[in-house]
Amino acid sequence: MTSPETSPVTPAALLALACGAAREAGELVRQRPADLGVDTKSTPTDVVTTVDGAAERLIVGALLAARPQDGVFGEEGAGIAGSSGVRWVIDPIDGTVNYVYNLPAYAVSIAAELDGKVVAGAVLDVAAGALFTATLGGGAGREEVPLHCNAQEDLSQSLIGTGFSYDAAVRRRQAEILTAVLPKVRDIRRFGSCALDLCAVAGGRLDGYYEYGPSLWDYAAGGLIAREAGATVRGVHGGLVVASAPGIFGALTALLPD
Repeated sequence: MTSPETSPVTPAALLALACGAAREAGELVRQRPADLGVDTKSTPTDVVTTVDGAAERLIVGALLAARPQDGVFGEEGAGIAGSSGVRWVIDPIDGTVNYVYNLPAYAVSIAAELDGKVVAGAVLDVAAGALFTATLGGGAGREEVPLHCNAQEDLSQSLIGTGFSYDAAVRRRQAEILTAVLPKVRDIRRFGSCALDLCAVAGGRLDGYYEYGPSLWDYAAGGLIAREAGATVRGVHGGLVVASAPGIFGALTALLPD
């Protein structure tokens, strides 16, 4: 029998592990205890719950039980260097504010990097029970149904998603940029989960999405899913993330300062 350490490293195998861990974590998140143990992180508006930490521990345990030499990079502090060339990028609850308010837009996001490149990603829309997946070069799907982004070419007729920082000064600048974008598009949506916004672009529920400042764990899996669904994606850790139908990408990014 092949041991976990010598199992072949393929995007499909890594995706299968990510999907299993995401579904397990989704069940834990769904249980929603009466006391969420809400605390704050970077600012008074940036919240975290005890469920975030419990879900991350569950995910890390499941992944490392199968592949103990892998690295881990998680939003809630999980950090392991690893020695296999594989690193898991984990957001146990993307959209924690929505989760606290019981708004149904939060996700478990798990991406697998191989030698620094994201090769597999799974995003579980917990409230809807829908699993979005992709492998590098293998396309994207929702519950195994292929995903394709919209073929939109007119920015003025495009529905665009965005997100906002928890830092008040950054939000002020984001509001200024929004005033330049809003008159040029059909409308703006703000759902509160970067991972789900990217999956919405992948599935054609948004024509495009942009946000300043999301972290790698927010967009690693969703970015791959959007790209594999045919979207044009630009992502810089700590900078600007944009994903859209290829036909509007140039016009949208022209409105967005770096």
